[in-house]
Amino acid sequence: MSKRIQSKYKINRRLGVNLWGRPKSPVNVREYGPGQHGQRRKKPSDFGTQLAAKQKLKGYYGNINEKQFRRYYDEAVRRKGDTSENLIGLLEQRLDAVVYRMRFVPTVFASRQFISHGHIRVNGRRVNIPSYQVREGDVIEVKSGSHDIPMVLEAVESPERDLPDYLDVDYKKMRGTFVRTPLLADVPYPVHMEPNLVIEFYSR
Repeated sequence: MSKRIQSKYKINRRLGVNLWGRPKSPVNVREYGPGQHGQRRKKPSDFGTQLAAKQKLKGYYGNINEKQFRRYYDEAVRRKGDTSENLIGLLEQRLDAVVYRMRFVPTVFASRQFISHGHIRVNGRRVNIPSYQVREGDVIEVKSGSHDIPMVLEAVESPERDLPDYLDVDYKKMRGTFVRTPLLADVPYPVHMEPNLVIEFYSR
C-alpha cells in the first residue's frame, strides 16, 4: 500500500500546478518548485514532459503506487479502443475516485480512508478496498450510520466541486449510481491532463 508520509501538497509545488484545485494549495502563493533551486526554469526534454504528465495523473488519484499505475496502463492497452481514454476510464472506475466525485468526501485522500474504514457500500454490500473497480449501473452509498459525520456533511454542502454527468446522486439518501464510464472530456480535472503523453512514456 502506498502512503503519503510527507505533505500531499508537495506534489503540487514539484509539478507547479494546483492538482486538486483546492484553495489551500501552496501553488496559489508560490508557483515555483520547492527547494533552493526551485525558481530555476529550464525547458524539459520529451522524456521530462512525458514523466511530468504521468506524475500529474498518478498523483491526482492520491495513493496509486507505480506498480498499480503500470497495471492500469497494461489493462488500457489490452482493451479495444483508444488507450488513453481507456486509462482515464479505468482510473475513474476506482471506488475512491467515484466516492470523491460524488462529493461524499472533500479529498481523494479522505476517500481512501473513508472506504477503508467501512463507511461505503456497493450494491448493498460493504466494500473496504479503495481500488475496487466500479461497473456501470453500480449503486454506491454511504452506510446509514455514517450520514451525519461532519466531514461528509461539509463535503456534500461544499460548492467547491461540481457533480459530473456520468454520476447520478441522491444526497437525501446519500446514494449514487455510476451511470457510465467517462471519457477524458467528461472528467472535471482542475488542471489539464495529457494521458496520451502517459501512454507515450510507457510505450517507449
